[in-house]
Amino acid sequence: MATLKTLKIKTGTCKRVLKELHSYEKEVDREAAKTADMKEKGADPYDLKQQENVLAESRMMLPDCRKRLESALTDLQGMLAELEQSGQEGDEIREAKTVVKDVEALFETPTS
Repeated sequence: MATLKTLKIKTGTCKRVLKELHSYEKEVDREAAKTADMKEKGADPYDLKQQENVLAESRMMLPDCRKRLESALTDLQGMLAELEQSGQEGDEIREAKTVVKDVEALFETPTS
């Protein structure tokens, strides 16, 4: 049986993973800029290779994070549907709907 407490936990999970995804995206942008700057300045090949490895590791985190967000969204949607079906209302349900809309909008936009 779905409860508001469980809904709140699943909403928090979605928010946290979404925030983590945005953080990784910023990190990839930052590391890509740093790599480009190093190439432009003619950095030592070893240092450049190390920086490219850092960038590659950052990029590898994005698909994993997106997959976890999809899973969290599916859980939240199921829980939300169950609570709405039982006729419950409240701030937790409104907040969960907002988070679902935010995450769905993210998945509708093309990935970079």
